[in-house]
Amino acid sequence: MDWHTRYSQQARWTRDLRAYLFKKAGLNAARRASLVLEAGCGPGALLSELPDHVSRHGLDIDPAALAQCQVHAPAAALVQGNALQLPYANEVFDIVYCHFLLLWVGDPLQALLEMKRVAKSGAHIIAFAEPDYAARVDQPPELVPLGQWQSESLRRQGADPGLGAQLADLFFRAGIKIIETGTIQNADHEPSFEEWEVEWAVIESDLTGFISGDDLHKMKKLDQQARARGERVLHVPTYFAWGQADRA
Repeated sequence: MDWHTRYSQQARWTRDLRAYLFKKAGLNAARRASLVLEAGCGPGALLSELPDHVSRHGLDIDPAALAQCQVHAPAAALVQGNALQLPYANEVFDIVYCHFLLLWVGDPLQALLEMKRVAKSGAHIIAFAEPDYAARVDQPPELVPLGQWQSESLRRQGADPGLGAQLADLFFRAGIKIIETGTIQNADHEPSFEEWEVEWAVIESDLTGFISGDDLHKMKKLDQQARARGERVLHVPTYFAWGQADRA
């Protein structure tokens, strides 16, 4: 599984949202240099898209992902570390963000508290995308088990598949002043064949050894046929939250 391809696909889903929120946060104002941290930067799909005047910082727990990130975002200052204990001083960054991270960290409230700690007073804290697989919709009905299997696979890997619906509450509990929160509107666009293949590569990576090869092959064929008939519906509500570090 080529995870950079997957993360680049996810980055496309949030590109419009990121442009909107980064503009609101003042990131695109070239007159103002900003220190920006991505917690859980992976192979650099998002860091590589930040404007050149920004001082880019990325943290990830996986050294292999950081090695890829160094290739895709060579100007970034990268650190191997845990989002639950960020290796930075207090009140350093102007913007701290994450992207499909909090469902994986085990203690998302602690991760947000750490993001708030390293953010300057009044700095922007953004969770761009956290899915709620518990509310996933699959049509036609024979494809419903596919979503159930993926949710169970996420739980087996230590993730919280329903994290997205908790995002605003987590920001509130972390003492982050919420400015805007909601669901991403364009994450369910009709995928190209290449995107569909990437999606199925993820499914097969997640479910191999958990679901039989015959059942996976059957689901893939049903999925393909439903798309050809124009009957395929796949909706995973994906939430974002934008706030500011409030020291009051």
